[in-house]
Amino acid sequence: MKIDHRKSYYLTIDTETANTFDDPMVYDLGGCIHDKKGNVYETFSFVITEVFYGMKDLMESAYYAEKIPTYREEIRRGERRVIPLIRAKIIVRDLCEKYNVKAIIAHNMAFDYRALSKTQRYLTKSKYRWFFPYGIELWDSLKMAQDTICKQKGYIAYCKENGFVTKYGKPRATAEILTRYLEGKIDYQEEHTGLADVLIEKEITAQCFRQHKSMRKKCFK
Repeated sequence: MKIDHRKSYYLTIDTETANTFDDPMVYDLGGCIHDKKGNVYETFSFVITEVFYGMKDLMESAYYAEKIPTYREEIRRGERRVIPLIRAKIIVRDLCEKYNVKAIIAHNMAFDYRALSKTQRYLTKSKYRWFFPYGIELWDSLKMAQDTICKQKGYIAYCKENGFVTKYGKPRATAEILTRYLEGKIDYQEEHTGLADVLIEKEITAQCFRQHKSMRKKCFK
């Protein structure tokens, strides 16, 4: 496929983790290269060897531990690729170079950034500290949605009607609730596997762009 360098390309990622919220270890990393409209050009789904196979106790106590048998079956069938974290890092870097990626995006990027950095530092004994390629902006689709979709009268009414509000009465902005609203599927549930969640989150980003509104993008500012 010939890359159209007149376009801006983005990498949306999602992680699934074991261990605590403060010290997460990544066992599943999903991602897709897409444009502003949500068109997908490449995807990846990696199971991280050192965590999935090397941290058995953590995996058994992971929040979505019930999905482990499904992962194992999909690995057996060749549907999931199992690689070391350092290999995943290289592939992400190469994709960013190939598409001249403008920004790397995640829904609540601060968590995914922390998870990948802490996993890498632990596995390399801090020899390698930063997972993402240097110089590429990190965007947070949660902030983007809060400044666009979540301010719409329709979304505010939808959240109030269905009880999707915080204890302060503000509309919640999880990827699952945003997708329920955008797709009109009140019973939609996130799969909570890396690539599946990425494919709904890139749609949230595309919808934010469609609003043509001023919005926060950067995770750290």
